[in-house]
Amino acid sequence: MVSLTEIKNVHFIGIGGISMSGLAQILLKAGYRVTGSDISQSNLTDKLAANGADVYIPHDPQNVENAELVVYTAAVREDNCEIIRAKELEIPLIDRAEFLGIIMKNYRYGIAISGCHGKTTTTSMVSIIFQNAGLDPTVLIGGELDAIGGNVRVGESPYFITEACEYVESFLKFFPYTAAILNIEKDHLDYFKDIDHIVSAFEKFAHLVPKDGCLVVCNDSQPAREIAKNVECNTLTYGIKNKSDFYATNIQYDYLGHPTFEVRHHRRKLGVFALSIPGSHNVLNALAAIAIAHNAGIGMDMVRKSLLEFKGTYRRFDIKGTRNNITVVDDYAHHPTEIKATLEAAKQFPHHKIWCIFQPHTYTRTMTLFDDFTQAFHNADQVIITDIYAAREKDNGLIHPSTLVDGINRSSSNAVYQNDFKSIAHWVAEKAEPGDLVFTMGAGDIFKLGPMILEEIKCS
Repeated sequence: MVSLTEIKNVHFIGIGGISMSGLAQILLKAGYRVTGSDISQSNLTDKLAANGADVYIPHDPQNVENAELVVYTAAVREDNCEIIRAKELEIPLIDRAEFLGIIMKNYRYGIAISGCHGKTTTTSMVSIIFQNAGLDPTVLIGGELDAIGGNVRVGESPYFITEACEYVESFLKFFPYTAAILNIEKDHLDYFKDIDHIVSAFEKFAHLVPKDGCLVVCNDSQPAREIAKNVECNTLTYGIKNKSDFYATNIQYDYLGHPTFEVRHHRRKLGVFALSIPGSHNVLNALAAIAIAHNAGIGMDMVRKSLLEFKGTYRRFDIKGTRNNITVVDDYAHHPTEIKATLEAAKQFPHHKIWCIFQPHTYTRTMTLFDDFTQAFHNADQVIITDIYAAREKDNGLIHPSTLVDGINRSSSNAVYQNDFKSIAHWVAEKAEPGDLVFTMGAGDIFKLGPMILEEIKCS
């Protein structure tokens, strides 16, 4: 494993990524010289430059000349010009996950939150709780959180809180003292062979927790529940449906869909908790945060205050604005389960009709989860499917968004295909009525559409 003790200059290929930029910020705060490159400028690269990093747009072989270590993202290919040059210069190369693991190993209490859904929200909840409790954690999340001023917070304590992503089994390079498994489902089938392969990865992750550490699992997720039975560390379970160490009862919702619920630890009442974000899925996320906080000895009054304070992260039920009483919401949901959960939460929100403009993310996910996607939009009155966002893939010609539209319409008859954001914005502005709730949804660049819709409504 690479040691950072004798290294002063670190270069990041893909420094504008949400996790990479956070790692770069941690090194800047620790006094390292940080350089990095990316294909385009962003608010994250601007922030890094303002904090002292040398950021280069675009990639160029000369960018790595003075580096002693090069860190790269999974999206960077072997033929990247900076990768090639680093190899020529025999500069050590490591991927983002391994580097995060190196950073994490320096902290006594690493808290790694995994799962196919809910990682960013739960990590954010835990971060706010620990920060408000005066534990001064270092935090790295896969979204932007106002409470920490972005996607990273650098503290001075032994606590390190981060998301743990299962893609390409990157979380197996981490060093968690406390780990959480929120759920396990089929996803990332461009890497994993099947659900058994996915479960196997989570099993390996769970066994990274030392004997004196703690594994927190959702008892409502059958695969996670089974994993908890076979670890040597302490375990805590939480849930709504199944008997658990921490469980929620008497769940009620206000007129905006925000839940209030009673939490019990075994049979002892911990109190009534309320959230400022909608949906039953966020009750589960909050229960995970409560279990982690309780295990760290944080009082429930502080936990209750912190959870109510949490207003969500960027791109999670993110209300972008209202024009002519038409509300536009952006959400990162890109898996069928996430889509269902978001639209279910939307039902609790005041609305006339629910629109869902969905941008499928990767050809592989769209194909392998096709049947699940066709059943994910029942709670939307109108569905618009855009072109598939390729991300790391190339179009193999085997799937087209119009095929997904046909599948959706076989059961709900509420979907159309449109491939141009400008045309979509104009069509929504023309057809939406006062009281309608319009979602832009997906993990690609669909977030650009919300402001376009609001502008079109304003001009209509």
